[in-house]
Amino acid sequence: MPFPRPSDELRAIELLGRVRYGRLATSMRALPFLAVARHLVIEGRVILRMHRGLGCHESCDGSVIAYGADNFNSPAVPASADEDLWSVQFTGPAEIVDPDAGQRKLFGAGPSEVNGEPFDPVYLRLDPHVVHMHTLSFNASQ
Repeated sequence: MPFPRPSDELRAIELLGRVRYGRLATSMRALPFLAVARHLVIEGRVILRMHRGLGCHESCDGSVIAYGADNFNSPAVPASADEDLWSVQFTGPAEIVDPDAGQRKLFGAGPSEVNGEPFDPVYLRLDPHVVHMHTLSFNASQ
């Protein structure tokens, strides 16, 4: 597969900014693990906020992870032939970070509970080394 063009990487980052949540993929105890996370793009890196109680942040720290998001549940898609369905995936090393107060404010309010526990945020920074973008286009006449 050819490497993505820089314009594709910029487009993937732009699309990521259109949705608030995605899925982090990692392995825990040698098994695949997916977790929902809120994201922001700050200085070309993806900052993730997730619930500490999931425990995956410790497995991710210093490891390569994948993070993906899409617009598959957007109310306007695919009802509108003007809008493509898309998914983006970013893969690279992650580390636990402590964003400053301004960055934390950009995330907005978190959920009150996760799996019945009070939400306790933890943050990861993903430095994307590999970016994938996929689009599904619809023809209005079909």
